[in-house]
Amino acid sequence: MKTSSDLHEKLQEAARHRTVLDVGEQRVAKVYAEALLNAAATQGDVEGVVEEFESLVNDVFTQTPEFEALLSSGAIGRKQKDELLRKTFAGKLSPVFLNFLLVLSDHERLDMLRGILAAAQELRDERMGRMRVEVQSATPLPEDQRERLRRELKETFQREPLLSVRTDPELLGGLVVRVGDWLYDASVRTQLQSIRNQIIERSSHEIQSGRDRFSSADGN
Repeated sequence: MKTSSDLHEKLQEAARHRTVLDVGEQRVAKVYAEALLNAAATQGDVEGVVEEFESLVNDVFTQTPEFEALLSSGAIGRKQKDELLRKTFAGKLSPVFLNFLLVLSDHERLDMLRGILAAAQELRDERMGRMRVEVQSATPLPEDQRERLRRELKETFQREPLLSVRTDPELLGGLVVRVGDWLYDASVRTQLQSIRNQIIERSSHEIQSGRDRFSSADGN
């Protein structure tokens, strides 16, 4: 794989130094996500509850964005939102997930549903020894390169990687790999941008140096 050895070194470095920015809304989202998964675990249906959550955000909110906007809005009170949730989802969602939505409504946190879902997915995967990996490549990635990448990621993070691979011709070449908050960018586009920035920086430095020399000579 192109840049494979460099990628392996970056993965090793990431495993040693990777930290998760867990402040503000991310911290709150993680607290709610953990509470949801713990409640679902008592019913033995963590996967089912997460799938309900995913369907709400990816299906319901996508098809009716005004419904998401209404839940997130402060224009209506908690009591109205509770009635709306019960009327819409009673008998359609598991009691665990419906009660979770009602708790969020009580705490005025329905505007954080997308962030809580992301935290719940990550926590679910972590408990199952998995991790989601986003991969971008300029051209379709051959299966042997995907498998090599899977092995390197698994060896580095000690978790089963779930690859989501997409093609982006604008990268020109190379790979962009994202694992949570960690990003490895070995795309040709980024390398060209880096070279361009270095040229601009060097040119600016030489121009300034020339001005300094001119000013010094003029002063003499």
